[in-house]
Amino acid sequence: MTLPAPSEPQGRAGVEGASARRPAGPSTVAPSTPAFSVPEANDQKKLTGVVPPVCTPLTPDREVDVRSLLRLVDHLVEAGVHGLFLLGSTSEAAYLTDRQRRYVVEAVVAHVGGQLPVLAGAIDMTTPRVLDHVAAVTDAGADAVVVTAPFYTRTHPAEIARHYRLIAAASSVPVVAYDLPASVHTKLPSDLVLELAAEGVLAGLKDSSGDLGGFRTVVTGARVHPDITGFSVLTGSELFVDSALALGADGAVPGLANVDPHGYVRLDALCRAGDWERARAEQERLCALFGLVGVGDPARMGGSSSALGAFKAALYLRGVIECAATAEPQVGLSADEVERVGKFLAGAGLL
Repeated sequence: MTLPAPSEPQGRAGVEGASARRPAGPSTVAPSTPAFSVPEANDQKKLTGVVPPVCTPLTPDREVDVRSLLRLVDHLVEAGVHGLFLLGSTSEAAYLTDRQRRYVVEAVVAHVGGQLPVLAGAIDMTTPRVLDHVAAVTDAGADAVVVTAPFYTRTHPAEIARHYRLIAAASSVPVVAYDLPASVHTKLPSDLVLELAAEGVLAGLKDSSGDLGGFRTVVTGARVHPDITGFSVLTGSELFVDSALALGADGAVPGLANVDPHGYVRLDALCRAGDWERARAEQERLCALFGLVGVGDPARMGGSSSALGAFKAALYLRGVIECAATAEPQVGLSADEVERVGKFLAGAGLL
């Protein structure tokens, strides 16, 4: 995936009290060089590295808490992440109104001032609705759009291909496919992804399918196909980032990076340096931390409510956001469950 190199920072909206609340993460290796940091004008560079899917902090009355959102962005940028992905599953995009979606993109784009690329989800059921979202988020300043296959309706692979071709033809920015069969109920076929990449329809793939065989096929195919250039293959897994990078993936989009961005930036740097033993140790520490997503009682809440609630509780406990509320109708964590989140943070050295 190629995007214009970022401009020089043009100033960032200040957040009162942010510096006192930003947690510092431990570091044992220098962060890898951020993507899109090449200074030459009009240069382009493939998207690589750690691109967190940014949580959307909410107020108690479920409006976007922009102050907390910008503190979270600072928390991520200062850890050395290489891009930001707004309005994905971790962002609770499915629960946000169109007004809230646009507000999130506008606020973050203005705040980062071109320092790193901002990707935005344009996620909806069918092509006409997605095209409306594409227009909204690109007008708000997104550098690329992230799009799933159609859902709710039953679609054929030929219709999925047409969906992406129509979106790419209408979009002024690159289109990244989002493979999310758990929510969309359609697995993007590897051969279709590669076909669309070779046509220049797709600029990248965020793979949250859990299909490591299919992921390998795309990574290998993108490397050897003569007509595919600048195509970014990103894993959406928290647990197999070291393995994905060893296969040749370009980067990762792990939701847990909201909680511990330093850890994932460190892991990325270790993998790129070929220090696989230390990378494995870091990955295993992050795997243990990821256990926090299971604190919610499955008898009263869904797995998504538990995971998103745990991410937000962790950010609240770390002093990054003001409120751990999740969007309705998700069930919130209990006080005991939040306490368990704190124990996971302490065990990972984050409290």
